[in-house]
Amino acid sequence: MEIQEIHKLFLQCTSLSIDTRKIENGSLFAAIKGERFDANTFATEALEKGALYVIIDNPDYYINSSTILVNDTLETLQQLSKFHRHYLDIPILALTGSNGKTTTKELINAVLSQKFKTNATKGNFNNHIGVPLTLLSFDHTTEIGIVEMGANHQKEIEFLCELAQPDYGYITNFGKAHLEGFGGYEGVIKGKSEMYAYLLKNNKTAFVNLDDNLQLEKAAGINTIGFGLNQKTAMLNIENVTADPLVTVSFDDITIKSNLIGLYNANNINAAICIGKYFEVADSSIKDAIEQYTPDNNRSQLLFRNSNEIILDAYNANPSSMKVAIENFIQLDRPNKIAFLGDMFELGNESLEEHKNTISLLLKQSAIECHFIGKDFYHNKIEQPNLFFHRDFDAIKDYLKTYLIEKSTLLIKGSRGMALERLLESL
Repeated sequence: MEIQEIHKLFLQCTSLSIDTRKIENGSLFAAIKGERFDANTFATEALEKGALYVIIDNPDYYINSSTILVNDTLETLQQLSKFHRHYLDIPILALTGSNGKTTTKELINAVLSQKFKTNATKGNFNNHIGVPLTLLSFDHTTEIGIVEMGANHQKEIEFLCELAQPDYGYITNFGKAHLEGFGGYEGVIKGKSEMYAYLLKNNKTAFVNLDDNLQLEKAAGINTIGFGLNQKTAMLNIENVTADPLVTVSFDDITIKSNLIGLYNANNINAAICIGKYFEVADSSIKDAIEQYTPDNNRSQLLFRNSNEIILDAYNANPSSMKVAIENFIQLDRPNKIAFLGDMFELGNESLEEHKNTISLLLKQSAIECHFIGKDFYHNKIEQPNLFFHRDFDAIKDYLKTYLIEKSTLLIKGSRGMALERLLESL
């Protein structure tokens, strides 16, 4: 069956699902094979739960005329999303980067939704499956689509751009994330810059942080809309940024007091302001959108437990995001500062060295007590009065049973696999 015919059937459906636990009446179910299961086996169940059609790629599970048999379900889903993108023909803004993608996406969506009917990536559905699902969630009511793109190897952003074909792009930063898959920091830059290559080739537009010289260099030749701190040539000139710990930014005699912690979130806010102004969202609406946005899911959250102020940023971590989190923590004017830092994953051969570098950031910070958690930090264990090393989560949990923390400011940050939000139970 040709993709345009599948698209006609898709338009008859109320929604699309790849999970039979989330089937709705009148939906389309796409049976995508996983590492541990073959979703073709759930086709009958999907129809029984109310799916209008099912897409499968194993003829052994053909049911009836409600079955769409294809060579490869995932590839069909991807091509269907590309066809749907052309069918709707709406402006699409895509963003990627090593750190801050999801927060920036949420801020942009909050701002643009003040004026437009927007539709954006849900959660972190930003890979070769998530991006097609995002594109297929757009409908005739969508005025602007916002697509987050994640990657952990070369050519992934290039592929996602070919599906989404964005009119606008933004790269938050180049950082030391997924070093193992990208083959080092230079590989990260090359991989993320595939978005710039697409924008340049197709004469599209990039939003660029003018304070980031590397972004300026890689965006050379592209139609650009710039923002920056005291950058007079920028479309958006940010006049002032503070974080104690919540971020406040000022522009055009307007001050925005956000609910986001850390100086590292300032550029995420600034990008959202810039994009909002480009799309002619009123300044007052931009201010309202950003001030009303509250992070969740362990991302840059400010919590209060007993007598302690807690900065919870435990959704994920890499050397770049860890560095800016530590630098922000250092500049906070607070007594009794304690950091709990967990191992960073997917760093390959550079892992031990990068963990050593992170420890070095705190060697001269005698006023900050720091607890390093995980085998890679523990491997780099050193003797210093304010630095403590714990082999794993169980070790720090046992330690906290006899360690009372009161009237302190805490930073909790680590890779997702460390799940350091569990520390809240012990604080």
